[in-house]
Amino acid sequence: MNRWRRRLSAAPIALLTAIFLVTLAGLFGTPAEQAKAANEIGPAVYVIPVKQTVESGLQSFLERAYKEAEEAKAEHVILVINTLGGKVVNAESIGHFIRENKIPTTAFVEGKAVSAGTYIALNADNIVMQPGSTIGAAAVVDGSGNLIENPKTISFWTSEMAESAGLQGRDKSIAAAMVDPNVTLPLKDKIGRDKLKGEILTLTASEAEKVGYSEHTAASVNEVVKWLGLDGRTQIEVAPSLAENAARWLINPIVMTVLLILGIAGIVIEMLVPGFGAPGIIGLLSFGLYFFGHYVAGFAGMESVVLFVIGIALLIIEVFVPSFGILGILGSASLIAGVVLAANDPMTAFISIVIALVGAIILIAIFVRLNKKRGIWNKFILRDKLTTEQGYLSADVKDSLLGLEGMTITPLRPAGTVLIGDNRIDVVTSGEFVDTNRSVKVIKAEGTWVVVKEIVK
Repeated sequence: MNRWRRRLSAAPIALLTAIFLVTLAGLFGTPAEQAKAANEIGPAVYVIPVKQTVESGLQSFLERAYKEAEEAKAEHVILVINTLGGKVVNAESIGHFIRENKIPTTAFVEGKAVSAGTYIALNADNIVMQPGSTIGAAAVVDGSGNLIENPKTISFWTSEMAESAGLQGRDKSIAAAMVDPNVTLPLKDKIGRDKLKGEILTLTASEAEKVGYSEHTAASVNEVVKWLGLDGRTQIEVAPSLAENAARWLINPIVMTVLLILGIAGIVIEMLVPGFGAPGIIGLLSFGLYFFGHYVAGFAGMESVVLFVIGIALLIIEVFVPSFGILGILGSASLIAGVVLAANDPMTAFISIVIALVGAIILIAIFVRLNKKRGIWNKFILRDKLTTEQGYLSADVKDSLLGLEGMTITPLRPAGTVLIGDNRIDVVTSGEFVDTNRSVKVIKAEGTWVVVKEIVK
């Protein structure tokens, strides 16, 4: 039994360790091989797509792609931008990262560089736009797409946009007009229209070139390379890996919450109703996918995984080693800390885990109700009934006394002793008091329970 308990406690650690090692192998194997191949080719132009929502997954991908370009001693990086924007906090980090990188960068707006996409483009050394593409509309909006009117937020983002534009010698007022609807800007002499109050400025490729927000107009990446004077160089296109694409999906708040629900419910059900196997496997895989996504996205470190594994181990030990709840509390705290530390936004992670706990409790309750005869609690509850019908007798059965008469030898208040024949019988009345030396009759006899009533003459 002890051997099986040790194996059960070690199973989550072994599985999570395996997932972690596979993740590391997948993350670091391929980029290193690509960088080695690029070094053998010679100076190259790295083409990196920015064609997704600006969020933490994109930030992690760009950092990996630039690192690969640095290792390959790339001559230039071309960011092919086609995005409707995303999170301001990630856009800010990406913009600063591009601005501070040693490799010259050109942003090629292939379709739309809207909102956070505009900010990323403004931090590049050059901006080249495809005919029909647009740039601008960088106002800050909430998750529902409504404009945020908080003056502090608008002021901050306006300053960030203007600063990025000014560092590349571009007109700061145009960047401000792309963010703040209250800004008015006379542009009729340049693009044939003014920026009026209540509008958010958006520029087409030709308009952007006229106001200095684009250095060139090109139809393709090859034309951009030729304009840069780098034609003849090897072009290396970096695409998000399968793991990075999976991570983008796994760190979605909705998916993240579902994984936490399945993880918590699966492990608790496996502990409460052992022997199924499936709930435990689903729970471990769900937690494994949660940490896999956040690790690939660059959020989860080894410390969050260790905290999580310790939490699971403590909860399992609590089942077999009673500790008055201490191990359970420590395990729960460790598990929650590991989950929260692995997330990009601790508050979002905390909200997700609260929702997950509620959802998991509902699933656990349903599962326990459907499998109440197989739960571990049955080991602590005596459910067998030793009935007379099954041949069990807990004491002398006195059914034969029913209808017999006797004499009280003690007062019945309401319990006492009656002499029936030569036998002293412990009896009770229906509630009334009966004095000694009174005649009584047995009116009920169930098991050892004998009820008598005084005979009134």
